[in-house]
Amino acid sequence: MKLHVSILVFLTASFAAPTASQTALDVFERGNAFYREGEFQKAVEAYEAILEQGQVSAALYYNLGNAYYRLGKLAPAILAYERGLLLDPNDPDIKHNLELANLGTVDRIEPLPKLFFVEWLHALSAVLPLRTAAWLFAACWIVLFGALATMFAFARPTFLRSLRVISLTSLVALVPLGFLLVTQVIESRSRSDAIVTASSVTAKSSPDTQSIDAFVIHEGLKVTLTDSVGEWVKIVLADGKVGWIQSRDCERI
Repeated sequence: MKLHVSILVFLTASFAAPTASQTALDVFERGNAFYREGEFQKAVEAYEAILEQGQVSAALYYNLGNAYYRLGKLAPAILAYERGLLLDPNDPDIKHNLELANLGTVDRIEPLPKLFFVEWLHALSAVLPLRTAAWLFAACWIVLFGALATMFAFARPTFLRSLRVISLTSLVALVPLGFLLVTQVIESRSRSDAIVTASSVTAKSSPDTQSIDAFVIHEGLKVTLTDSVGEWVKIVLADGKVGWIQSRDCERI
């Protein structure tokens, strides 16, 4: 597995440990050096130290996931890759390594079939993450109002046809972009995914150790959290199964 070694803006911020003058970039490069030397645990410690200071990036999570994977720790590796994808959903290296790590998990969950427009939205969201969709939506509005203002105030008859085409194109683009943007905002606020960190967990039918066993899941599985009661969280699997596990057995992405 290759490393991301590019100099990133976030890594130029000052970093307190182990000396006041050391930067997060120094620690990042030291972690990369440990990784190349096969010192994967030391690489993990270096990358985690950066995260503890509030510095995050897709590259950092990617390298952290690689180090955990080399240590044979699937759940932390998958968690790191998933967090990296939240920051850069289109990173091909993170996607590839996440797929590779998922091959090592025990559970094989067959997801429920989705309606075609839901599949279309997910595919579009992969290409246009929330920030990109927001910028495009704003740009279309600016182009639309600019074209309309020009049409009514300054345009010569020879330019009217071109301006009408521009206005219509912007208006047509606004509809799916707006729908996509609203959907992504709602999903980002309501959806909470987690990775199972315990080697094996028996999900319960209710938040009680004495309740009926629902199913068994294993380390590295991605689940959706929908509710919580005390130390228990309600999870939904990709195939629709619902159960309760203790919060210590998983970690939010």
